[in-house]
Amino acid sequence: MHLSSLCLLNENDKVLTTPNSFLATSNSILFAQAKPIFVDICDDGNIDLDLCIKMLEKDSSIKALYGVSFSGNMINQDKLKKIRETFNIKILEDNAHSLGASFNHIKSGSCENSDISIFSFHPVKHITSGEGGAITTNSKEIYDKLISLRSHGIIKTNDMKPWEYEMQRLGFNYRLSDIQCALGISQLKKIDEFIARRIEIAKKYDKAFEGTIIKPLYRDNPNSSYHLYVVRINFTKLKITREDIFNYLKNKKINIQIHYMPINKQPYYKSLGYGNENTKVMDKYYEECFSIPLYPSLKNEEVEYIIENLSAYINKC
Repeated sequence: MHLSSLCLLNENDKVLTTPNSFLATSNSILFAQAKPIFVDICDDGNIDLDLCIKMLEKDSSIKALYGVSFSGNMINQDKLKKIRETFNIKILEDNAHSLGASFNHIKSGSCENSDISIFSFHPVKHITSGEGGAITTNSKEIYDKLISLRSHGIIKTNDMKPWEYEMQRLGFNYRLSDIQCALGISQLKKIDEFIARRIEIAKKYDKAFEGTIIKPLYRDNPNSSYHLYVVRINFTKLKITREDIFNYLKNKKINIQIHYMPINKQPYYKSLGYGNENTKVMDKYYEECFSIPLYPSLKNEEVEYIIENLSAYINKC
């Protein structure tokens, strides 16, 4: 994300982005000394591209859009294409959640409607190299700059003497080790198997929660790579809080999480003047959401255990 922002952004550029992501998405904008502008989300957790279009129509000084394919569900590519064709801005797709996903014929990471796409190989993602990630782009210019930036800003060309190299910009040591790459490549061979299992588990959850107060973020999406399985509950209708559910399930050895606390409400961002944006959908989503376990090695009996305990606790309240 850092290298991508250094390639796409200039100082003080305005960048439309989502409050529903891990901090790295918008932090990278700050690293490039640019300015995030937080846009509300849709009901599926992704940035509201219709709102983005309205903002772009009103403000020609906006230079970029950073969207996140939240939970494995790709950003709407038809709307992204419209934005790319209509407005002269840079587009980054944060696809850390969506390796293996698709939108119609468009595969995650193809950059058909974006300048750059990024992936994460953190241990909880679809495949892992221990840490690190990858960048995809269809731009030779961006690719060459990325290669230089990841290796201390150094380039080496065929017309140089064997020992010569040039540092042409201030770069970093952002290269995966050979061991990490080997691990990632071995994992990549299993990606279809991993995603198929995630979809299988998601279908079990969909069926179990149908017609209940437990509402999946979205149901039966074969194009999602289901990095997360997020549910929403309207707690105003219950006598319990989300914290009660956390504590109850923790005692049952079931760990749930929140994805995500709104970035713009974090203390550091509030110190920069953020926090009062009109993000009503995001705010309501945050009050209702939590993610339940979803990973390929999760056994069917464990899935049933999660369903039974969550459902039983909700039903008695």
